[in-house]
Amino acid sequence: MPHLSRRSLLATAALAGPAILAMPHLRARAAAKFVYKYGNNLPLTHPLNVRALEAAERIKTETNGDLEIRIFPNNQLGGDTDMLNQVRSGALDFFTPSALVIATLVPAAPINALGFAFPSYDKVWAAMDGDLGAFIGGAIEKAGLHMMPKVWDNGFRQLTTSGKPVVTPDDLAGIKIRVPVSQLSISLFQALGAAPTSMQFSEVYTALQTRIVDAQENPLPIIRTAKLYEVQKYGMLTNHIWDGFLFIASGKTWNRLPGDMRKIAQTALDDSGMKQRDDIAALNSSVQAELETKGMVFSRPDPQPFRDALKKAGFYAQWREKFGDDAWTRLEKYVGPLG
Repeated sequence: MPHLSRRSLLATAALAGPAILAMPHLRARAAAKFVYKYGNNLPLTHPLNVRALEAAERIKTETNGDLEIRIFPNNQLGGDTDMLNQVRSGALDFFTPSALVIATLVPAAPINALGFAFPSYDKVWAAMDGDLGAFIGGAIEKAGLHMMPKVWDNGFRQLTTSGKPVVTPDDLAGIKIRVPVSQLSISLFQALGAAPTSMQFSEVYTALQTRIVDAQENPLPIIRTAKLYEVQKYGMLTNHIWDGFLFIASGKTWNRLPGDMRKIAQTALDDSGMKQRDDIAALNSSVQAELETKGMVFSRPDPQPFRDALKKAGFYAQWREKFGDDAWTRLEKYVGPLG
């Protein structure tokens, strides 16, 4: 599968942008039997939206115009919690939450985001394309939603601060850090001695700018596309959480589609998701250097002291009990014993 350069991604997004933004204001063609909405929280320049547009165009073509997917990027339909509620009710047809976001509905879903669990992408994709991903998808189906088999990549989450670099867990003591609206993320940073605050992603830049919080954690491509480098100085390549985008559909509207149309849509979305994984891999290899040219200073802390601190604090034992032995065994099948 060819990799897209960062320049190509940006150029594609620039061309896609007006089309995406215009979609909500255009009436569907008479031939469209189904006009579905897809919402997400990312800017147009992110590979998620570039590839989602590609999938939407393919779906429209292969269904002879019968299924049109309109894309609403960058929190146009509200924050993650709002969109999750909308996709549950059927007011929104597609949504790509982090597993951390959907945890309020499917408690087992964010097991992939357990702190310092995955050492590499090889382990991530083996698990998410294997038994662990199937387990999460099954739990989501029971909650009345449908998850596409291929998880899209958000990337390993990295820590950034405005005041000082973090070298050991002791450096996190008392630091006010923004985390997603996720009990798992709150628990992780509390166990490491920080003071986590949950808020929607749309509020992060302003919260950092006004020093409501001093730190945040996100994958490098999001740090770049959201321009968080303007309000953060230090970047620590902690890889403390791997996070993906679960491409989910509202069960209420997904099941209204004819079977052949569902197959076309799922195949196109999965194929574009695999390309998006490659896009993120390409970005990860270059975005750190770009952020450094914008003034950020990077370091790579040793992860072992962080794992030791989590084990000592009872973090792994607590979350094994919450996720349950079935989910935990599936995770450890790929990453080895934890805690």
